[in-house]
Amino acid sequence: MAKQLTTRVAIVGSGPAGLLLGQLLFNAGIDNVIVERRPLARVLARIRAGVLEESTVRVLEAAGVADRLHREGLVHEGIEIAVAGARRRIDFKRLTGKKVVVYGQTEVTKDLVAARANAGLPILDEAQDVLPVDLESDRPKVLFRRHGESFELVCEIVAGCDGFHGVCRSRIPAERLKTFERIYPFGWLGILAHARPVSEELIYAYSERGFALFSMRSPTVSRLYVQCDPNDTPQAWTDERVYDELAARIGPEIAARLERAPSVEKSVTQMRSFVAEPMRFGRLVLAGDAAHIVPPTGAKGLNLAVADVALLAPALVAFLKENDPRPLDAYSSKALARVWKAERFSWWMTSLLHKFPEGDPFRDRLQRAELDYLFDSEAMQKVLAENYVGLPLPV
Repeated sequence: MAKQLTTRVAIVGSGPAGLLLGQLLFNAGIDNVIVERRPLARVLARIRAGVLEESTVRVLEAAGVADRLHREGLVHEGIEIAVAGARRRIDFKRLTGKKVVVYGQTEVTKDLVAARANAGLPILDEAQDVLPVDLESDRPKVLFRRHGESFELVCEIVAGCDGFHGVCRSRIPAERLKTFERIYPFGWLGILAHARPVSEELIYAYSERGFALFSMRSPTVSRLYVQCDPNDTPQAWTDERVYDELAARIGPEIAARLERAPSVEKSVTQMRSFVAEPMRFGRLVLAGDAAHIVPPTGAKGLNLAVADVALLAPALVAFLKENDPRPLDAYSSKALARVWKAERFSWWMTSLLHKFPEGDPFRDRLQRAELDYLFDSEAMQKVLAENYVGLPLPV
C-alpha cells in the first residue's frame, strides 16, 4: 500500500525552474515538495550555460539566492560577433541601457539547493516511476516509488518542471496538446577547461568551417564550443582537435590568445527548437524545458525558465491564498507570448551564425549579406542587443 504524503504544490523536477518555484512559494508561505528522478548529486553536477538577463537576476534576488551571484558573477555589457576574422562589438549598455551576467546554471542550481536545505524543505530525489494523476480534479496526485517504497503525494497543483524528457507534458491528452519543433542539422561540441578566456566578453564566430563560441565561467575557466555533426560523440573530438577548430574559426589574433588547457568536461548538444501548447491542463502547469526548448545560441534557456516561474509563482499564490483563479487562467497564454519571441530570436541567431550543411549557395549569400548588414546597421545591432539582454517579463 502506498504511503500518503500531502502538500499544496507538488513540483516534479529539481532543475532551476522547479527549485526557483519552490523557493518563491516557500517565501510566500505555500508548502511544496519537490520530486526528482535523478540523484541530487547528479543534478548538481550537470554543466549548463549561464548568461543571465537582468530580469533573471532580479527574480533570483527576490528569491533570496543572489548573494553569491553578485560576488562571483561576471557583468558583461556586450558581446562580439566575428566573421572571417573581422569582429564587431554589440554594445548592450549603449544600445539598451542593460547588461547581462555570466554565472553558470550549475551555480544557480547549487544556490537554490542550498537555500532549500537551509529552509528544511524536502527534495525527494531518486524517485522512480513518477506519474501525475487526477489532474482534472481538485486533488491531483503524484505517484512514485522511492528506495523500495510506494508513495502517493496528494496536492492542489502539480508543477511540471521535469525537462524535455520528463513525464509531465505527456500527461496532457494528445487531443489537447499541440507541439512545434525544429531539429537543426548540427550540434555543439562543448568543453570546459581551466584556462583564461580569450576575451573579457563572449565571442560568437561564423566561418566557412562552422560556428564557434568563446565563453567563460570565471576569469580562469573557459567554456568553448564548436559546431559539429549532431551524431558526433565527445570521444570523437580530442582536445587538440577542438582547439585546432577553434583557432581556425576565429582568426589569428584571437587564436594566439587561446590557452590549450586539458578539458575537464566535454559533451555534444543537439540543437532543437520546441514549444508545447498549452502550458496548463487542469491542475497541471508546465514551466521551463518541460514546455519549450531553444537552441543555446541566444542564451535563452535558463532565462525562459525563470520568466515562466516569475509569472507562475504569483499566479499560484493568488490561486491558493486568495482564491483568485484569474492569474493562473492567464498563465499559459502570457508565458507563451514571451516564449515565442525568445524562440524567434534563438532561431534567428542560430540561422545567422551556423554553417548549414545543405550546400545552398543562395542561402549562403543571404546569410553573409545579413551578417554584413548586422556589422553596418546600428538599428539591427539594437534589435540583437534588445533581445539578448531580455525582453520585459510578462505581468
